[in-house]
Amino acid sequence: MRSQSTSLLFSAAIIFLWCSFAFFGSFLNLSPDHINLEQILTPPSFQEWFGYDDLGRSIFDRLITGARTSFFVSFWVVFLSSIVGTIIGIIAAWRGGWFDLVIVRIIDIFLAFPGILLAIALAGILGPGINNIIIALTVVGWVGFARLARAQTLSIKSREHIQAAKALGTPTHKTLWQHVLPLIIAPLIVEATFGIAGVVIAEAGLSFLGLGIQPPTASWGTMIRDGTRYMLVAPHMVIAPGLALCLVVLSVNMLGDKLRDKMDIKES
Repeated sequence: MRSQSTSLLFSAAIIFLWCSFAFFGSFLNLSPDHINLEQILTPPSFQEWFGYDDLGRSIFDRLITGARTSFFVSFWVVFLSSIVGTIIGIIAAWRGGWFDLVIVRIIDIFLAFPGILLAIALAGILGPGINNIIIALTVVGWVGFARLARAQTLSIKSREHIQAAKALGTPTHKTLWQHVLPLIIAPLIVEATFGIAGVVIAEAGLSFLGLGIQPPTASWGTMIRDGTRYMLVAPHMVIAPGLALCLVVLSVNMLGDKLRDKMDIKES
């Protein structure tokens, strides 16, 4: 029990730091793009905790800027995916018939492809850039929310209070908003939590491949890619962003596990 509390506090602290850097990093006196040729590949020290990269830029400053980038992408992707997927899933389950069949087949088609490969294909078609990567990951991410929302709606649409609302002539949109959505919001929140972790990894992966965030904008994925060329002489270029990425994803997943247990949501 004590170890679980410690791990939860650790996860909360990491997520708090990540969010703080994302929101308040712009108020700090950072110079993520400042080139200092005298500090090229300088290892970590007391003056600069994470050292400098191959252009003499501060890795600490770029880590904080990369935190803002990953948070911005993950927030918008999960926000848009959850809205689109939830609406489609609820309507499909509520209406049923041919509309539900078409939605199920579309979901099956998306699930037939590995999500990251589909995101790579879309990012390659749309081109690099933060807006395009949000679009590509949203196109991939809505499927999970739609599938979950549909399954949850099917399990509760026949309940007595919902049938009573329909019998009383309550408008469909009001029934879905007031009676259906509150009952399925808990698993959707958990799904969104795990979705954030997945998007952080996907954004870093696409940036690593050159299909995501473009230089000079800092991204943990591009930082790792740049550091792979200097692994033997400057491993800190990979260790710092790699550790930051690992800690954030691990912390978000641990928080998702805790939320799932707290809300007593069973895995399907």
